[in-house]
Amino acid sequence: MLNEKLFAGLDVSTQGCKLVVIDLKSQSVVFVNSVNYDTDLPEYKTKNGVMQNQAEGVSESDPQMWIDALHVVFEKLRQSSVPVDQILCISVSGQQHGLVSLDTEGNLTRHKSKLWNDFETTEECEILTEKSGGLDAMVCEVGNSQRTGYTAAKIFHMARHEPEAFKKTSTFFLVHNFINWYLTGGKEGGIRVMEPGDTSGMALWNPKSGEWSKKVMDVISPDLHTKIPPLKPSDQSIGSISSKLVEKFGFSPNCRIDAGCGDNMYGAVGTGNVVPGIVTISLGTSGTAYTYMEEPYVDPTGEIAAFCDSTGHYLPLLCVSNLANGYNEIVKLYDLSHDDFDEIMKQTPPCNKGRMLLPWYMGERTPDVPQATPVYFGFGLADFTKPVLCRAILEGHILNLYDGFRRMPVTAREIRVTGGLSRSEAWCQTIADIFEAQVVPVEGEGAALGAAVHAAWVWTKESGEAVSLESTGSSFVKLVESKRKDPIDQNVKSYKVLKDQFSGLSARVRGHEGDDPFALREQLIRSEST
Repeated sequence: MLNEKLFAGLDVSTQGCKLVVIDLKSQSVVFVNSVNYDTDLPEYKTKNGVMQNQAEGVSESDPQMWIDALHVVFEKLRQSSVPVDQILCISVSGQQHGLVSLDTEGNLTRHKSKLWNDFETTEECEILTEKSGGLDAMVCEVGNSQRTGYTAAKIFHMARHEPEAFKKTSTFFLVHNFINWYLTGGKEGGIRVMEPGDTSGMALWNPKSGEWSKKVMDVISPDLHTKIPPLKPSDQSIGSISSKLVEKFGFSPNCRIDAGCGDNMYGAVGTGNVVPGIVTISLGTSGTAYTYMEEPYVDPTGEIAAFCDSTGHYLPLLCVSNLANGYNEIVKLYDLSHDDFDEIMKQTPPCNKGRMLLPWYMGERTPDVPQATPVYFGFGLADFTKPVLCRAILEGHILNLYDGFRRMPVTAREIRVTGGLSRSEAWCQTIADIFEAQVVPVEGEGAALGAAVHAAWVWTKESGEAVSLESTGSSFVKLVESKRKDPIDQNVKSYKVLKDQFSGLSARVRGHEGDDPFALREQLIRSEST
């Protein structure tokens, strides 16, 4: 292989690290490999990438584990047939919101990183919101509400409970910024910068105004602004790969490191969600729905995250904490294969005769109920059967996602789904019916592929060639046309009532006003019997 145009994408996620290399000339993926933290790095004793034996609500990982995973995938690359020295640029996708703290010499001041799904900072969120003037004032300051998933409360928690570690910290990083620092030299001159996409999820920086909030920072600590790295645009490179990695793995010293971004931003690139009208839904342990916008959207309730994307535009995003987790547990409980589950769905009626589930199996992010538990509604004593429960799980998770999504100012012309559940016909069809849009699964490597495409785009632009991100990635985004689903008219009609029923129940359980779920259930049952 000579004179290829090779580009690499790294996805440092909660549970593992994936490396994808693409060849821009042949328009092909030439290398894919990954590390599972639990099985490939057992010395860290993680489950689903998270340290064990922590207090309830705590979710943390050792940042050194991510560096070790990086070395493993780079070594696999070195031993492959791919000419490592022809990789021109690397881009890093990182799990969003995780906090990494370094001192001036590059040592970790805290050897545990609080992750996106850590719920220990509820009190910090409340204090930040109250001292900033309430929810409306907070949204005005940072474009978002304060949530336990975001980074501001994690920094505040450290300042309140570990003041010595906070004092020693000279730099607060997000996960992908930390990896970029390491790639560009680490303790030997690594570059300390951030970029707007991932930074907009910190709840310290306003993606609409492009300014840091002095008010929120001062609540945390008057010197916090000195510990935040400068921002660099998302569509530029930040430097070259370190000489140590050149020597160890065979990279070219001219290999560039692009600014990188959060995993959702690169999930958008990896699914071709870089033009208006496309919505990506990621079906993982948590679930996300997001879309490209040319102008910022700020939700006054803070439920829709106001994020920048990796192109200089915007990516309003909905995230629910519970999605595949409920599904995974029920197939395990009944020893079902994915095909078995799909068959059960064919034998059960859409809308489940009004029997419905609020699937809040762990603290929920949207709606914001960190101490939530699941609620079963409309179930008689004889209704807790395998078919009814399976249907309730499927619809409950999708309805929960839709109930947040309906706030987003977008009419989807196409929904592209990713994640393991995107292979399920039942999931795809139910999403089409509830969201009232065409649904098509996307093949490929998700955020890691998006990172590689972004690296190719940035390098090409910086080489003086005008090119769009859409055209750069078009050959790499593979839609599974055989599984494309159109909404079924009769199902859409029934789900309109069930969506209102879910929304009413969710509101009332949380102490808000909402439609009467009992009356709506009766209306649904009457309409199905006629």
